[in-house]
Amino acid sequence: MKAMAELLVQFPRDGRVEWIGIRPARREPLRAVETVEITETGLAGDHRSKPGKRAVTLIQAEHLPVIERLCGLEEVDPATLRRNILVSDINLMALKGREFDIGSATLRGVDPCAPCSRMEELLGPGGYNAMRGHGGITAEVLTPGTVCVGDAISAIKPD
Repeated sequence: MKAMAELLVQFPRDGRVEWIGIRPARREPLRAVETVEITETGLAGDHRSKPGKRAVTLIQAEHLPVIERLCGLEEVDPATLRRNILVSDINLMALKGREFDIGSATLRGVDPCAPCSRMEELLGPGGYNAMRGHGGITAEVLTPGTVCVGDAISAIKPD
């Protein structure tokens, strides 16, 4: 039987970047892009202007059907959820407190990305609660780089 420390660093496979969005100004809609530079402050062209623990926000594609179901919607556009990067095939919550590569950038998962009150306006009544536990994570930038739709996202094993 493996020890818990071993299990915490074991991932069955890398994830994949499915969608990227930037928001030029606060409260503006996100604009989908195929490629983006991640700088120390987050995604180039995004409204964030200082480095920090919320420089990049990521959400799992596998959570979209849950959010849709809980909101009674046929489909939810990733831009509606106001996260920068949509990924699949990797558990983002398992990356909390961990370093990971995404494209040629290296990030560290920081905290769950809690929903904001705008989810009620964008998803309808109950949108805030539908997003609870499904909002992804925030991340800080350790090494700037380029990220493209289709790139891998992979956990870095600690030394």
